[in-house]
Amino acid sequence: MTTTAAASLAARNAGRLRSWLSVRHSLPREAAAVLALYGLYELARGLVVGDAPQADRHARELAALERSLHIFLETNVQHAAHAVPGLVDLLGLAYLTLHLAVTAGVLVWLHQRRPAAFAFVRTTLLLASGLALVGFLVYPTAPPRLAGIGIVDTVSSSNVDLNRGLVSSLYNPYAAVPSMHIGYALLIAASLLRYGRRRLVRVLGALYPPFVLLVVVATGNHFFFDAAAGALVAGVAAAAAALLARRAAPARPTELPSRREPLTAFEELAA
Repeated sequence: MTTTAAASLAARNAGRLRSWLSVRHSLPREAAAVLALYGLYELARGLVVGDAPQADRHARELAALERSLHIFLETNVQHAAHAVPGLVDLLGLAYLTLHLAVTAGVLVWLHQRRPAAFAFVRTTLLLASGLALVGFLVYPTAPPRLAGIGIVDTVSSSNVDLNRGLVSSLYNPYAAVPSMHIGYALLIAASLLRYGRRRLVRVLGALYPPFVLLVVVATGNHFFFDAAAGALVAGVAAAAAALLARRAAPARPTELPSRREPLTAFEELAA
């Protein structure tokens, strides 16, 4: 194949991808895309999980950077959380459940109730995840709880252990930078603020990112620097998704009609 032919083929494939990303598809097709991304994540995990010394060194470098900027407050946040009875257990449960459950719930709500907005939000999340994979590969970083800097693991217990067993097989301990808990939380919050019609939904959207920030810091899973990196990734992904949408607009196929289906509890609240 000549260079010109290869370039033409690449351009056509890129055009098809932009067209696919610019519209809302059926739930099974959307779910398949998410599963494919998860497969890429698992591949990246296998590439970086064995370099624990480098990941630990990066974590200590981030702690030193925050100390030099006088923003190393993670230990204080964790101590304050321990001072409130029951709060640490609540934050640990939130760390294990909210990230995927809330993201999936909002995506389903957008797909069914705000179809015109779904493609942009889904594409932004996919692009953010792809950018995060680059970060995990280029700069593998241990979470504060594994860095030996006085921050403890508040999530692992006799029932759940982030470092061993089934959970550890699905979890990359060295994917701390960027924090996609924060990146996803900001994108979900923006969706609720923009497309939620009820005031309660918009208020919950506004409160969600700071709550997630408290969760990831108080449980010892992220530095503030990780959160800032996650916010940056979310912003870059949103800008890239907007650019893709503009380029794909002339060739955009007709969207699937919005089907009237029984509302879930979440959809009834947000509608």
